[in-house]
Amino acid sequence: MFSGGRGGAAIARELLRTPGIGLSLLINGYDNGMSTGALRRYLPGMLGPSDFRKNLLLHLDARDPGQAALAAVLEHRLPDGTTPRDLAGFVGALAVDLVEGCHALPRRPRLAIARDLAAFLDRLGTGAGFDLADCALGNLVFAGAYLRLGEDFNAAVRACAATFGSPVRLLNVTGGENAHLVALKRDGRLLADEAEIVAPQDPAPITDLFLLRDPVRDRDALEAMPAARVRRILAGRGAEVSPNPAALAAIRDARLIVYGPGTPHSSLYPSYRAPGVAEAVAASRAAAKVLVVNIREDHDVQGLSASDHLARALVHLGDPFNERRSVTHVLCHGGTGDQAVPADTVPGDTVRVDVPGDVWGRARWITADLAEPARPGTHSGRRTVRVLTALAGLPAATPLEEAG
Repeated sequence: MFSGGRGGAAIARELLRTPGIGLSLLINGYDNGMSTGALRRYLPGMLGPSDFRKNLLLHLDARDPGQAALAAVLEHRLPDGTTPRDLAGFVGALAVDLVEGCHALPRRPRLAIARDLAAFLDRLGTGAGFDLADCALGNLVFAGAYLRLGEDFNAAVRACAATFGSPVRLLNVTGGENAHLVALKRDGRLLADEAEIVAPQDPAPITDLFLLRDPVRDRDALEAMPAARVRRILAGRGAEVSPNPAALAAIRDARLIVYGPGTPHSSLYPSYRAPGVAEAVAASRAAAKVLVVNIREDHDVQGLSASDHLARALVHLGDPFNERRSVTHVLCHGGTGDQAVPADTVPGDTVRVDVPGDVWGRARWITADLAEPARPGTHSGRRTVRVLTALAGLPAATPLEEAG
């Protein structure tokens, strides 16, 4: 499943609970919001660990004291005023099991967490070069693993997955080279980083995505230029990234490929564009390649219908007319047939389902009640996975006609 941080979490959790399924999550590391962005600026060669950290929570059960303690480490935010000396004291106490609230941590992950935090502290020293306030402790564990393993981001992902006992095969879509995500809108506005792409913005559509070698440092000059010239300049600054062979193998070997919900222009489309991904999707003999359309709109795709989402996904997959059947099915939340989702079903705007008939864009369209009643605007993992597993012909799946 292609995923971001939390958009597909309910679906991923249900897939994990489904007997006989091995789950690979394909994620990119271009996040640079808030403390993640600060961490990337402090360690200029490192990708953003935030979405990987969030997916380490999928299997952790709050009812189990040890797993609840692992989740608490991943999500804990350091308070204002935290100093390197404070963090060093925490790491020393953690190593000898003296941290209040962490006694339930199993010994092996506790020592691994302390080791990687110590590696980050070695870089940090005692100076004031990095503000620890509001940093997710789990991100610092990732950063320490990255430093300890020779600044190899993908090795850090594997190490952290082992530390937190994740049963998910967590895969970066690239070889781990650093790159910076930038977008250009039809009205010429530049969205200079991933944080701006996901933030509130005007409804003009995003027309171009770029992966740059370096962050944008000449924004004022670029914004004074015509959009066509900006497009040429940004294209000339492209980062060279390599494919992740493990990610491509996971795609080729999958029985089911899911293009999960999430923020399209940050979490999903850049992953589809990663080197080798489109070719691996085309080569895959998966029984179903399913695009799960968001229930609610994101800031970066205001006003787009479900068919618009399919069209854009196919462009980024390098298969604009779906001639290679990169998407075999589109799964939407809603009523029956081509009915639109009632506007009052969730707070905020809802993605329109406006496709005439059952087949459009060479994909079969399925519209069902996929919403989680307790969390309006989000997918029900149980309802969605029933349809997905049925489409893939998995033996444990509920028949499609019973799926909603």
